[in-house]
Amino acid sequence: MFDRIKDQAKGLQQSRGGGARPGGTGSGGTGSGGGSKAQLMSLFKSQLSSMKSELKSGAYRDASMAVCALVAAADGHVHPAERERMDSLIVSNDVLQNFPPEQLRQRFTQHLDRLTVNFQQGKAEAMQEIAKAKKKPAEARAVIQTGFVIAGADGHTDPAEQQVLREACTALGLPPSEFGL
Repeated sequence: MFDRIKDQAKGLQQSRGGGARPGGTGSGGTGSGGGSKAQLMSLFKSQLSSMKSELKSGAYRDASMAVCALVAAADGHVHPAERERMDSLIVSNDVLQNFPPEQLRQRFTQHLDRLTVNFQQGKAEAMQEIAKAKKKPAEARAVIQTGFVIAGADGHTDPAEQQVLREACTALGLPPSEFGL
């Protein structure tokens, strides 16, 4: 399955002039450098959409909600407007529509609440949930891609968001460099 995704990504990269290489994004990115990041987000969205019918497991759902909560709380604070925006992004995400919105909200909110009360303990619990998706490499990659799509929905990915995504990669046994981290 991952070979199919890689082939799709290669075809997408070639059709867009090759600018969507994950390793080529770096960690900066303001102003005109956003083009390649936008292409990377588009690539991740395309790959996730192509796998939608295969991403129906509880492990993917739970790990995705954990990574979304980590992204939302990455800077140590979760503002009510940010919580509402993230909730909206999650329930409107094409791939996550495989699951009932209330299930997604419940899991996302549980993780956010834990992160708000005690960030380090909540983070450890979220990482344990994320690690459960490690058994299926395609789902593990999809969890990271989902995190990136949610993190990049506002047009940029903050350094703190990138750091939690790196840590999620480690929990899943994936090289962060595969995602341009």
